[in-house]
Amino acid sequence: MATINDNYLKLPGSYLFAEIARRVAAYKEANPDADIIRLGIGDVTQPLPQVCIEAMHKAVDDQAKAETFHGYGPEQGYSFLTEAIIKNNYTDRGIEIAPDEIFVSDGSKSDCGNIQEIFGTANKVAITDPVYPVYLDTNVMAGRTGTLQEDGHFEGVVYLPCTAENNFAPSLPTEKVDMIYLCCPNNPTGTTLSREELTKWVNYAKENESVILFDAAYAAYITEDDVPRSIYEIPGAKDVAIEFRSFSKTAGFTGTRCGYTIVPKTVTGRAADGSRVPFNKLWNRRHTTKFNGTAYIVQRGAAAIYTEEGQKQVKELVSYYMENARIIREGLKAIGIKAYGGVNAPYIWLKTPDNMSSWDFFDKLLHEVNIVGTPGAGFGPCGEGYFRLTAFGSRENTERAVARFAKLKF
Repeated sequence: MATINDNYLKLPGSYLFAEIARRVAAYKEANPDADIIRLGIGDVTQPLPQVCIEAMHKAVDDQAKAETFHGYGPEQGYSFLTEAIIKNNYTDRGIEIAPDEIFVSDGSKSDCGNIQEIFGTANKVAITDPVYPVYLDTNVMAGRTGTLQEDGHFEGVVYLPCTAENNFAPSLPTEKVDMIYLCCPNNPTGTTLSREELTKWVNYAKENESVILFDAAYAAYITEDDVPRSIYEIPGAKDVAIEFRSFSKTAGFTGTRCGYTIVPKTVTGRAADGSRVPFNKLWNRRHTTKFNGTAYIVQRGAAAIYTEEGQKQVKELVSYYMENARIIREGLKAIGIKAYGGVNAPYIWLKTPDNMSSWDFFDKLLHEVNIVGTPGAGFGPCGEGYFRLTAFGSRENTERAVARFAKLKF
């Protein structure tokens, strides 16, 4: 009889967002006329930038003629996109990235989840708490952890608490770790790490021969000067860090799927025989073996954001969502709810009133004012007592939601 990967059985019975969907569906079935405003899952609501639409229309036409038809493309990405990414996001910021150090994919979630495949299962993993579930869950699936403990933590994982008490900036681990997941701007807290804080992590990684897995999916939302847009702005980071980027929230590509990962050839790991091997070589093999490449049409759309008009339209899109974030943050403050984030990120992380549990607050919002958010406890034990709202709704729904919050009774 075929056997299963028992590591999957270590995971809780339901993925966070699946449980949210289940509760909302049950409420909607019992209350079919309920006008539900969704500020939970971080999906965008505004159309793709017009330059992307035009570029993809043209790319579709390319597929209609033999002389411009594109079949299988390079798994690492077409040069028209990779060169534009390197110039605009790295070279123009004084960072050197080689063409063979960038890998275009169908999104940073996939890459953040798949990257652990090129690391040995004996590696000690450190993650922030609260944390984007994909980082932890994929390491559990791979067998890099023990079982789930009563306190909500997995055995064998080093957790880095991020709460209001430490300004949501994790302390360096007191024990040696090998793989470090950092997300900045952070999902779910909406907070950031300063240049000084990030430098501490790079120095730790160099001293301990660790690798930082740096999720920069929300880099386009950074407004403050002291927050690096890329970890490679920190001296030495190209020796110890792999960076993930996405077009999903930057340009509304959640439905068209496109992202990329930077794996410098200077980031290495140790093989069983003691030799050092570039992770770039391993990721290239994994990428070309298990991935056929992002669609030509989608890559043409992604490349369009790097034109002068594309940059203008993307900035307008980001500004739209950040205005939503301001409206939510200030609306919560006006009714006495403590909120964080929403300055360099499209997420608002609020403290639940009256020490209410995260899921109780979820149910209260859903049942009393028909608003859906995300319970902080779903991101880890340190998320208990917090709640995430996204700024990706429409302006109308954002304003309506804030008005409904004022009607909550405590």
